[in-house]
Amino acid sequence: MSKFSVIGTRVRNVDGPEKVTGAAKFTFDVTLPNMLWARVLRSPHPHAKILDIDTSKAERLAGVKGVVTGKDTLGRKTGIWRRFPEFCDEEILCRTKVRYIGDPVAAVAAIDEDTAEEALDLIEVEYEPLKAVFDPMEAIKEDAPVIHDGVDLNINATRHIEWGDVDEAFKRCDHVREDRFYCSPQAHVCMETHNTVSSFGPDGKMTVYAATQSSYYTQALMAGMLGLRESDVRVIKPHVGGGWGSKFELDSTQFCSGLLSMKLGRPVKIVLTREEEFTATKRRTPMYYNVKLGASRDGALLAKEVRVITEGGAYTSMGPTTLYLTGFFSSFPYRFPNYRYDGYRAYTNTAPTSAMRGFGAPQATFVMESQLDMIAEDLGIDPVAIRRLNMMTPNYEVPGQAYIQSCGVLQCLGEIERYVKRRGQLPPNHGIGLSAYGFVSGGIFNWFDTPYAFSAAIVRINIDGKVDLYTGACDIGQGSNTTLSMICAEELGVRLEDVRIIAADTGTCPPDLGAWASRETLMNGNAVKMAAAEAKRQLLEVAAAKMGSNIVYDLDIKDRWIHIANRPERGLSYFDVVKDAIRGKEGQAIMGRGHYTPHRKGMISPAYSFGVQAVEVSVDPETGKVKLLNAVTSHDSGTVINPVGCDGQLEGAISMAGGYGFCEDQPMDNGKLLNPSIGDYKLIRALDMPETEILVVDTWEPEGPFGAKEAGEGLTTPTAGAIGNAIAKAVGVRITDLPITPEKVLNAIKHKEEKGSTTARR
Repeated sequence: MSKFSVIGTRVRNVDGPEKVTGAAKFTFDVTLPNMLWARVLRSPHPHAKILDIDTSKAERLAGVKGVVTGKDTLGRKTGIWRRFPEFCDEEILCRTKVRYIGDPVAAVAAIDEDTAEEALDLIEVEYEPLKAVFDPMEAIKEDAPVIHDGVDLNINATRHIEWGDVDEAFKRCDHVREDRFYCSPQAHVCMETHNTVSSFGPDGKMTVYAATQSSYYTQALMAGMLGLRESDVRVIKPHVGGGWGSKFELDSTQFCSGLLSMKLGRPVKIVLTREEEFTATKRRTPMYYNVKLGASRDGALLAKEVRVITEGGAYTSMGPTTLYLTGFFSSFPYRFPNYRYDGYRAYTNTAPTSAMRGFGAPQATFVMESQLDMIAEDLGIDPVAIRRLNMMTPNYEVPGQAYIQSCGVLQCLGEIERYVKRRGQLPPNHGIGLSAYGFVSGGIFNWFDTPYAFSAAIVRINIDGKVDLYTGACDIGQGSNTTLSMICAEELGVRLEDVRIIAADTGTCPPDLGAWASRETLMNGNAVKMAAAEAKRQLLEVAAAKMGSNIVYDLDIKDRWIHIANRPERGLSYFDVVKDAIRGKEGQAIMGRGHYTPHRKGMISPAYSFGVQAVEVSVDPETGKVKLLNAVTSHDSGTVINPVGCDGQLEGAISMAGGYGFCEDQPMDNGKLLNPSIGDYKLIRALDMPETEILVVDTWEPEGPFGAKEAGEGLTTPTAGAIGNAIAKAVGVRITDLPITPEKVLNAIKHKEEKGSTTARR
């Protein structure tokens, strides 16, 4: 019998009825009185000086109400890494220079969207084209064009991680191999494009309706760029149609709508087109990996050296975080006694690269798991055996980086091993590939330089026993509203339907850093649990007095019944106690507050999820076409709060990660994206999806609310590696650059037949 009443039950999302009936309101649906529509003019050049912008013709067009350019701004630069001003390098509306095709140079507000679009053609911009560079390997050369003044060799950021004696360890290895890998870009392709409605009122305050992953970040960054006080900007997040990391930085829809609204005194709405979404928003970071891996003859991993150069694009964005994390995850989830990583992020004249689900881990895991299979084959060791020998265990410390408390990765491996054995002998040209992974449950380092707690929550119990939960956490489709409501209900001892969540409105909710790095369940969940516990304590004090007990801790609440913990038949109605408690407080509602900020010096996350995935593929050796047949994932996310939500995350992750592994790419020609539409960008289709199976491994995470931890981004990290390993098993060729397209597979098969090599490189 479960020790929980709410947690672990299979429940629908609390906002499910709204969504399935069409009642849910997205920013798309926001319409305000006297509202204008706006469009953004973008650079056609990858690198150019702006000599002049003439907006007079556009301003004379009937229906146009206003135009803004960089001259209308405060001349400030923005960035998510506020602690380090040198990383805040984006003007949004460029004043003197553009750095990629799609960089914003002007914005027009008009009575309707068509008029605003027509006005864009009337804005005359005089450019002086400059030499551009698109490849990070070329960008770091001495003769490369300078993209940002004062940045040597266009190296935007560097990261170094090291422990042990790597050079000495390689001398002791029985086998060492060195390999090169390339990890491609990927578009977020959210169903809802970036869009914002901003309304600046006569009181000098701004209200912003935004499709955002962090209402607080949008509030703070918007205020800074517009010269307002932070509290004079109220950000309201309606429902959001996907984010994946693309929607927690200040974007052109937010800034330009706000700037136009301040100038015109009217609400302004901007919605990006699908083409803009592809060409003018941020994307997953392409990476060039050089890896040296050494092992003893029995398969023990003794040393690893990694050198990565990433394509940063035109601006910093979340690049330094991705650069660090891909180096951190290059050691996961294994025990390396000696490890060295050097990462370099290069500016290029391409669209900026930033956060996308997995934050550098999908690239690292593809490389790690591919090379691990390669060295296992060299040594004649079973892929399961080499993983079992080297995997992390509970209470393991990655020197100076991470302390692993709960860790069920070995149990996950056991589940997958049993699955593989059940499959037995496979048909010709079929293969099963394995990939293990780990991921963070939020980050500890305060790169945003916030003075607030990382997460906070307020619980209010009303006279009828209904509970209002106020949180800044952002539900962007991942189900955090449901998870947090379940945590609140469990801690208070009420039913899920008793909880109403009010979220992501900076005017009413406490600050929260938002939905990124899979942080909401653990971090905001802890804050919610603390707030609910404080409200519960107040009720138990009243109940203890009514029951003649002086020991509050002897009492508990389950299913709306306040009772003596070891005598559940003796108790009081939750509703009656609530009324008495509010009367006793002279009519004030019962309030509880909670906050959470992780503290562990030198560590990057309070907890880590783990898992192992097996993917079965078939390969047509005549065409190179790969078909995904089955994907089985065994995942350790601590205590599962909502099994339905966990299953949904796993299944959705396989779709996104499968697309990254074998079909999604963004080819460019001199900085111009060649496939800026859903028709041309090869998303994984329903017919391409494999049969999926979820195997949950139950562990207890001491740092998490009720033992819970991450179950969101980590699930996207193993699939590309598993696909690559499965193809190698099926037809004996190894693809070391993503995506693994039929052309690459077919060429590798032909190369193998002609030259005897099994590895195909970019």
